[in-house]
Amino acid sequence: MSKTRVLIAGAGPTGLTLALWLTRLGVPVRIFDKAAAPGETSRALAVQARTLEFHRQIGVVDDVLAEGVKIERLTVHTPAGVAARLPLSDFGRGVSPYSFAFALPQDIHERVLIAHLERAGVTVERSTELVAFQDRGDAVVATLSKEGRTETVGAAYLVGCDGAHSAVRHGLKVGFPGGAYEQSFYVADVKGRGEITRNGMDTTVSAYGFAIVMPVRQSGSVRLIGIVPKAHETDETISFEAIRADVERDTGVTVDEVNWFSTYRVHHRVAERFRVGRVFLCGDAGHIHSPAGGQGMNTGMGDAVNLAWKLAAVVQGRADPRLLDSYEPERIAFARKLIESTDTAFRFITSRSRFIGLFRRYLMPKILNALLHTSFGSRFFFGVISQAAIQYRAGPISAGTAGKVSGGDRLPYVLGPNGDNFEPLRSLDWQVHVYGEITCDFRAMLASTGIPVHAFAWSDATEKAGLQRDAAYLVRPDGYVALASPVQEAAVFQRYLAGLAIKPRTAERAPYRVPGTMHSLA
Repeated sequence: MSKTRVLIAGAGPTGLTLALWLTRLGVPVRIFDKAAAPGETSRALAVQARTLEFHRQIGVVDDVLAEGVKIERLTVHTPAGVAARLPLSDFGRGVSPYSFAFALPQDIHERVLIAHLERAGVTVERSTELVAFQDRGDAVVATLSKEGRTETVGAAYLVGCDGAHSAVRHGLKVGFPGGAYEQSFYVADVKGRGEITRNGMDTTVSAYGFAIVMPVRQSGSVRLIGIVPKAHETDETISFEAIRADVERDTGVTVDEVNWFSTYRVHHRVAERFRVGRVFLCGDAGHIHSPAGGQGMNTGMGDAVNLAWKLAAVVQGRADPRLLDSYEPERIAFARKLIESTDTAFRFITSRSRFIGLFRRYLMPKILNALLHTSFGSRFFFGVISQAAIQYRAGPISAGTAGKVSGGDRLPYVLGPNGDNFEPLRSLDWQVHVYGEITCDFRAMLASTGIPVHAFAWSDATEKAGLQRDAAYLVRPDGYVALASPVQEAAVFQRYLAGLAIKPRTAERAPYRVPGTMHSLA
């Protein structure tokens, strides 16, 4: 029987992210997929700022940005003409280092992640299926099948990143309650002509529904998304030619060449559990929802990051196994909230109610135009869409409040002329942040924990971010605040760390900086 520390089923963006993070953290993994090759269609397109922040932590963000397109503007069309032009090139200024909307086809995204994984010495095992598995309490034993031959693999943990029809979820007999929406959607990647906003997204809203046009690749292809016309909803198979006239009317694009076309029904489901013993579910294996807001793929990758550092800490003996108990409550709560919000948005944009249709056509563009041209509205919209507003305040490993920041919040981003406070997060390690003056006693008493301490100069930017002067923040490896303390009381931090038996990675690698180093953001 072959052995590994973590066995990952599924090599889509979620599984690849999990494998990359674990590999960067020094954990041996095996990742397999039943597909013979990576996908070749663009599928998920939006890459949110929070995902880019995670990519920065493991050193892949530059390659991802080089392959995609920054979305600079959203243009809202109605049958009467352009109703609003909304800026997206910097609508998250001050919230994230990636303050823009960004598009990258899923197939290209996957290829970038695969390339980095292969450089780290890990190859995706293709045409490989999970036949069966058993959690024996101290390990998981799985049976894999490839080209008619089977292999038994022992692993400390098994993670199902294998999509909506997850073999891992089925093997666990975990329920997947939910349903499907009435409407069918079309999606097409095409080359065409029309009033297309360069490096932008065009949305047409009317009484009958909506359609979206946005860039797919740097070569000039665009993606068309919309509702299948009612006259064709019940067709057994739907070709592009059958609905071409409707698509071209709704999108304003005259199509010259179709590279990919598909229709699909949208489901909304959340698994009853995200963990059973030594087996976990991530991404579409645990939740699927409407494409409203471009959240699906990004949520799966967020699952992977949340789980990766916890698995690494436990398998390397740097944390009590109870740390893993926090994965399900943190991520399932967000998945349920996301289902609720995207469900509301989806029903609104697809409703055939005459009243809602008139609202979409006449009032909604004006409201969006007013909202996104204010600093508050722009930042709020960015926080929701970008996933920068995800928080785990109600989670089992979140504690304390200092200023406007509580345990469970994403560490607020602070930029200064000499860098930003996200740079130390590249260490993928626990760390303490102090914005202002750090006392000698606090630094000395924390030295015994081995946790690096980063002191940042106080500035207007740190105050605006909601941080409290001279307060102390214990930051998790994924950039979320675990403990926020308004005073520098080392005993509080020592108790927290001891409660989960947390040890830093600093013993295994060179620390990002010498503990106590001052970072100037002012």
